Amino acid sequence: MSTGIPQARAMAPFTILWHSQTGGTQAMVDALADGAAAAAPEVPTRRLHAASAAADDALAAGLLVFATPENLGAMSGLLKDWFDRAYYDLLDRVNGKPYALLVCAGSDGHNAIRQVERIATGLRLRQVAEPLLVNVGAQSPAAIRAHKTLPEAELARCRELGATLAAGMALGIW
Repeated sequence: MSTGIPQARAMAPFTILWHSQTGGTQAMVDALADGAAAAAPEVPTRRLHAASAAADDALAAGLLVFATPENLGAMSGLLKDWFDRAYYDLLDRVNGKPYALLVCAGSDGHNAIRQVERIATGLRLRQVAEPLLVNVGAQSPAAIRAHKTLPEAELARCRELGATLAAGMALGIW
């Protein structure tokens, strides 16, 4: 029975597609999601590991955030694998969908950023924030393999970005 009262539509989720090898990128994702939840609790947030995410997850998203470590000067293989699996299913179906990018780098990170931006351009996604790059300066084999603990200042940047992105969703800006 209809009450005549319009039902609120469910908001599409703030979706984070991520991979983390040594914990740095995961810490960035956790801080981003915490910032989003604090700023706009009405915006649903989904964290999906790249290995288990599918094209449908991106189609259902209101906003996409890609999060990757820099591995051998590039985006992680698992995030690249997700793009390989999803790209053609998304082509011409996500035009204009907003996205942002997080990169946890050991030395530079800019090639990983370029790779994701190039793919996002091909998908015609709309970048709504500058890429957030955290450089942990891991230069030796031991430092590269070690679990990463990010400084609070870097985590605060991630929370701020999450808050900005979620507030933009809540306000209908993107």
